[in-house]
Amino acid sequence: MSLLTGLCEPTRLLAFSEPPDQKTTEDILNRIREDLHPGQRQFVDDQSTEIIGVSAGYGAGKTRALCAKAVFMAAANQGFTGCVMEPTGPLIRDIWQTDFENFLEEYEIPYTFRASPLPEYTLHLEKDTKLLCRSFENWQRIIGSNFSHILADEVDVVSPSIANKAFPKILGRLRAGNVRQFAAVSTPEGFRWMWNTFGTEEAQQRPDRKLIRMRSADNPHLPPDFIERLRANYDPSLLKAYLEGQFCNLTTGQVYDRFDRAKHVITNIPDVSNEPLRVGVDFNIGNMSACLGVRLGSSLVLIDEISGAHDTDAMAQEIQRRADGRQVYVYPDASGGSRSTNASRTDIQILESYGFSNQSPKANPPVRDRVASVQALLENGKGEVRLQIAANCKRTIECLELQSYTEAGVPDKDAGYDHMNDALGYLVYRDFSMIHARAGRGTGIRLY
Repeated sequence: MSLLTGLCEPTRLLAFSEPPDQKTTEDILNRIREDLHPGQRQFVDDQSTEIIGVSAGYGAGKTRALCAKAVFMAAANQGFTGCVMEPTGPLIRDIWQTDFENFLEEYEIPYTFRASPLPEYTLHLEKDTKLLCRSFENWQRIIGSNFSHILADEVDVVSPSIANKAFPKILGRLRAGNVRQFAAVSTPEGFRWMWNTFGTEEAQQRPDRKLIRMRSADNPHLPPDFIERLRANYDPSLLKAYLEGQFCNLTTGQVYDRFDRAKHVITNIPDVSNEPLRVGVDFNIGNMSACLGVRLGSSLVLIDEISGAHDTDAMAQEIQRRADGRQVYVYPDASGGSRSTNASRTDIQILESYGFSNQSPKANPPVRDRVASVQALLENGKGEVRLQIAANCKRTIECLELQSYTEAGVPDKDAGYDHMNDALGYLVYRDFSMIHARAGRGTGIRLY
C-alpha cells in the first residue's frame, strides 16, 4: 500500500494510489486498542459519557490517545462529520497534522486530505467520515456546522476568556451522528478550563462528565531517562502537574517562590574570569536591564547586573566594559529584532555591532515556560540548586523576592519587578531548559 505524500496545492487531495488491503474497521480498531496503555484504552472505549477529559503529564500519551479517539469516533459515526480543535491555527499544522497522519499511516487507515483553508480529513472506512480541523482562537467559524463528535487538544493552553465563551457554543454543534461526545485532553495548567469542567466538586457530581488522569509513568514507550530529565528541569510544584496530571496552584503568590537568599545568594564568587559571559537582556525605553553570568556545567552563576540603562547603545557599552575582553553571548528579548531605541538599527543589531553573539530565538517563549525554567534552576524536583547569585546583584535579588502574580494569574508587570526577571528568563530558558522532546515510535508525545 502506498500513500501519495509531500507538499500539495491548497485544494489538492492526497489519496491512496492503489486500493488498500481489505481490512475491516473492526480489525483496525482492535489493532489500535491492543497498542494502547490502560488510561488511553479507557478514554477511547468510553462512548457514553457526554463530556470526557484526560488530564495528563508530559509524555503520558495524550496526543496518541486523541488520535485513537478520532478513529474510534469516526468508526462509530460513519457517514457523519467530526471536528478536532487546537488552541491556534498554526498548532493544527505544526502538531496535529503530523501526529494524526503518522497515526493513520501506521495503522494503514485509508484517507484523503484537503489542506486549505485548514486541514480536513476523510477516513475511508465502510462509509466515508469527515474530520475537520479548527482552532479555538477562531471558534466562531464552526457556527453553522453540525458535528457528531468534537475533540479538543491542549485545551488548558487556551486563554480562559476564550475557552469560557467557546465551550457552550461548541457543545451546541453536537447535533449529528450516532454517538455524540465532546472529548478533551490537556496537561493541566493550574485551575483553568479542565479544572472548571472536571475538577470542581460540582463538576464531579455531574453524571455527564468523566475525567481520566494519566501519569507520565503510565506510558511504557517513554525513553528510560525521560522522567528523570523532567525532574531535573522542573521544580517540585510543577512536577505534580507535568508528571502526575494533577491540578495544582501554579499562578498565585510569589512568582519565584523557590528563591531563598540562604540557598542562592553568595558572597564569594568563584574565579570565572576565563569563562564566556552570558547576558540576558530586557529592552525597555529608559530602563534597560541585564543580568550577567557564567555557566559552570549545568549551573548558572550571576556575577553582575545592569539596571536602568537609558538605551541599547548605553547597555551594550556597559556590557562590553564589564566583559573585559571576554567572549559575550547575549540572550535578548526576541522582539528587539523588530524594534529599536535607535532610528536606524534594531536593538539586536546594535548588540551585534559590539561583537556580541546573539542567541535570541525567532520568538519569545511563553512567559510560563520562562518562569518554569528559572524555578527549575532555583530548585528542581531532585532538590538540586543550580542558580547562584552574587550579593552585589541587589536588584535581581529584590525582583526575584518581590514579583507576584496578578488576580488574572500572570506575573505582575506594574510594580516594576519584572524587567530583571525577564532578562534572567530569556537567558535561562534558552541555555538551560529542556525545550521539546519526542520519544520513540508509537508514543506520540510532545512537551507542549
